[in-house]
Amino acid sequence: MTLELIVFISSILFGVLLYWRESTGNGLYRFFNKLMYSKKLQMSPNDPTGFLYQQKFILRLVFITAIVLVGIVIARFLIPIDIATISVFASVIVGTLVGTYIGGFVLKSEKVIDAQSESLEEKFDHAIEQGKDFIQDITTRQPKVIEEAEKEIEKDPNQKSARERLKDKGLM
Repeated sequence: MTLELIVFISSILFGVLLYWRESTGNGLYRFFNKLMYSKKLQMSPNDPTGFLYQQKFILRLVFITAIVLVGIVIARFLIPIDIATISVFASVIVGTLVGTYIGGFVLKSEKVIDAQSESLEEKFDHAIEQGKDFIQDITTRQPKVIEEAEKEIEKDPNQKSARERLKDKGLM
């Protein structure tokens, strides 16, 4: 179980690395695209699509499974120890797939933060000013109930107090 957990975490990092690498350039994908398709069906020169970058879930799963299978075959020939079990195989595939989605989230959030950095600063400053105003309102302004009570008291200064009204009725 410990080996599987270590493999899973390292495969998440591997997936992030693969996604980031493919987001910067997709030369290998372009090579296979030119090799497989005719001139009319090849991808456009400014298309950033790669094996993992901007692909659907099923295609990512197929490409990751192919990469892991090739890696396991190479590992079986280099290392005679049988560590490539089905659970490790599944952990690597799922971890790499999760890592590609984490990498996509990080890249998209980085682009959004870069694009919105100035407006985020303005929004943050505006939120701080609103917070200061709110705190000032809480500390200085009296609640509405107290203000209404004070207005009622100020309406008729000659009105008797509650004690005097009770004495007049003979209840006190």
